[in-house]
Amino acid sequence: MARPRLPRSIQELVHWYERYISPLSLVAGFIADNLFLTRRVDLFQTNALLFSYLVICALGIILINLIESGRVRIAWVLRIAPLVPIVIQFSFGGLFSGYLSLYSRSAAYAVSWIFVLAIAALLLGNERFSRLYVRFSFQIALYFTVLFSFFIFFLPVLFHAIGPWMFVFAGATSLAVITLFLLLLRFFVPEIVKREKTKVARSIAVLFLLFNVLYFAGAIPPLPLSLKDAGVYHSIQRAQDGSYLLSGEPLPWYEQYLRYNTTLHVAPGESAYVYSAVFAPSGLSTIILHQWQRYDETLKAWVTTDTLRFSIQGGRDGGFRGYSIKAGITPGSWRVNVITQYGQLIGRIAFTVADVGTLPTLVQTTN
Repeated sequence: MARPRLPRSIQELVHWYERYISPLSLVAGFIADNLFLTRRVDLFQTNALLFSYLVICALGIILINLIESGRVRIAWVLRIAPLVPIVIQFSFGGLFSGYLSLYSRSAAYAVSWIFVLAIAALLLGNERFSRLYVRFSFQIALYFTVLFSFFIFFLPVLFHAIGPWMFVFAGATSLAVITLFLLLLRFFVPEIVKREKTKVARSIAVLFLLFNVLYFAGAIPPLPLSLKDAGVYHSIQRAQDGSYLLSGEPLPWYEQYLRYNTTLHVAPGESAYVYSAVFAPSGLSTIILHQWQRYDETLKAWVTTDTLRFSIQGGRDGGFRGYSIKAGITPGSWRVNVITQYGQLIGRIAFTVADVGTLPTLVQTTN
């Protein structure tokens, strides 16, 4: 029997084109984020978009469970019921897309790759989750994940402060919000909440523990801080207009986008300069450190030789600029960790120092 040209209901429409709807919702989330999500985590537009996704997810979860429990019998609502999981899927996809963009910009991949990879996996797996969105325990677990991920950077922006205690505050706020949400759901669909409460409690506990382990292991990037620019140079001077004059070796185009495997050719006794520009939200001031480390071939380990600290002020698009100097740098493998005062890695500049008799031709850039 030939399929009719037009579907007879929304449910039939979703059934026909289910394999296409999930990828399209993912693409739509990407488009929405690219149109409305800014590169600054402290702007109203960015947080308003992410907060709107959180609200849509919450309303969608409430509606889908009202329909599932049979408490909603309005004809037109029942007709659009098959679209509710798709709307939830779109909103979660928009959140994961936004988080991937924000967290990956802040991440020093040497240690934060686990968390960034987890967000990327949730984003890519989102189109496979359409059948799971009708499961209550899955809905709540995923919603707690996006709540915690949001409060990690939103609360520091709101209170102009960062550090472990702010992360603990974000965790406590996430638990409070998800508890209030569950109480609201218990008011509407008490039998579902009662039936699933053990699974929900276990999943939230596991996720809460996982977030804390990743944070205190340094695997969660220290948002809202992010490394905008960094490099190693032969000399750095600050001009009268406040700009920085950076004198360094010309790099191949592909190395200009990397902070690894750069070679610095120096004369004996010459100093090395490392420059960094760290973005912080408006109103936030904190301390960052340049931790100079040299690889010891005997110990087979990185050994810290110097740690220099300076304060930064938030609000500049290109990040707060600063530099540190290593006098009489010796040949070998070096790296400079740009870290917070709490030891979280914001970024890393790795390079090899090689002695030369004649210095290479240098190029000067202005930042």
